Amino acid sequence: MRRTAFGTAGLLCLVLGVSLALSGRETPVVRIEASGHGSTANTPPAAPAAGSTAPVGGPAATAPKPVPSSPPTRLLIPSAGVDAPVTDLGLNADGTVQVPPADRGDEVGWYRNGPTPGETGPAVLIGHYDTAHGPAVFRQLPKLRPGELIQVRRADGSTVDFKVRTLLQAAKDAFPTEQVYGNTPAPALRLITCGGRIGSDGHWTDNIIVLADPA
Repeated sequence: MRRTAFGTAGLLCLVLGVSLALSGRETPVVRIEASGHGSTANTPPAAPAAGSTAPVGGPAATAPKPVPSSPPTRLLIPSAGVDAPVTDLGLNADGTVQVPPADRGDEVGWYRNGPTPGETGPAVLIGHYDTAHGPAVFRQLPKLRPGELIQVRRADGSTVDFKVRTLLQAAKDAFPTEQVYGNTPAPALRLITCGGRIGSDGHWTDNIIVLADPA
């Protein structure tokens, strides 16, 4: 179910692109801040070989103990200026993932068909980079660096801490589904927003993805 839903994660990146394309304004370029054409700091880890049973996300030897299920209620990323409420997202009728409404660009959405933050597996949070209404909640996401803190408050009153491991940038038509939604041996967090360029169709071309591990 996760793989079907997120093969089209680029739907998140539509609203601002259409606005700029219609207005004729010069469109921006959004890329991973800390990357660089010669850098390997943010290179995605290799996918498991065919037939491999190794989970995506790193070795299990030091896997932290998961916590019971509890939906996220707020996301805090101090270095990116994020202190935002979290709502839940499901699937559209066509099997694509829902995204936060464009008129609520200050909200983050949690994909409720996946794990909650702190459970074993990848919890996925989605937010706009920008909308026709202006800068949105994940505007500073591409500037995150490995080791920076991400905190998720949950409905049970607990807070789960994560740290950035790496950032990925991928074309929408080559979304790294297994790296983002594949099974992990421990709790994991994924943040998704848009990036790249705005194409002639008014869509952002890429997704920017943060992979984070328990702190």
